[in-house]
Amino acid sequence: MADVTDRALSFGSGAADYERHRPGYPEELVAAIVDYAGRPLRTALEIGAGTGKATRVFAAAGIDVLATDPDAGMLAELRRHVPADVRTLQAPFEELGGTGTYDLVFAAAAMHWTDPVGRWPLVASLLTDGGVFASFGGQVDLADPDVDEAVRKACEPFLADDEVPSPDGTPAEAAMQWPGSELLLADAFTDVRQLVIVRRTVMSTRDYLGHLSTISAYRVLPADVRAEAFARIGEVLPDEVGLTADIVLHLARRA
Repeated sequence: MADVTDRALSFGSGAADYERHRPGYPEELVAAIVDYAGRPLRTALEIGAGTGKATRVFAAAGIDVLATDPDAGMLAELRRHVPADVRTLQAPFEELGGTGTYDLVFAAAAMHWTDPVGRWPLVASLLTDGGVFASFGGQVDLADPDVDEAVRKACEPFLADDEVPSPDGTPAEAAMQWPGSELLLADAFTDVRQLVIVRRTVMSTRDYLGHLSTISAYRVLPADVRAEAFARIGEVLPDEVGLTADIVLHLARRA
């Protein structure tokens, strides 16, 4: 099985597919973060910006964003979709120390790819006094349990599981999910909260398979194996699929 590093660096070659098939983020997300902050958020640093799915909604809210990502391909795609005044920096999270301090540091489905050693002290060092950290994301799941089971069985010969396990082993049924579970223990942070933004959508089978092609567990499969897996999955899907795509938002304030 490919390790976490392989999966983390698997996206850049499919940046255009990622942009096309991954869902964006609603203005409601930014509003929830601003409400939590309780003060203006003028500057932000984004960790693992990808193609700018989240970048653009924060920039649209008038926040000066520095979007960072270790992958040049993802940042090149990002530049096609964000305002010209959004700054970018090609760098992994672990090399962001010394790039300044910001009212907000945020990550969209990216923190689980970062090195756990020194993760939270580094985030804290990037924040102004009382600055806010926000991490958000969530699985895109098939809403119909029968369809979900059919897909699981079709995929089983090729891939046991396409989820990224909780970095600290927090079980799925726990009230506080990761990274909130770690932030509660981090001395540099206080007022840790978890919010859920409900999101439901419908995709064609073609677009759903396109979405699967952006998932790291599939991307690291050999091309012929991935193609066969998608063919088998496509055979058991209806023309359209309903999806549950809730956004789980974790918030914390620098102590």
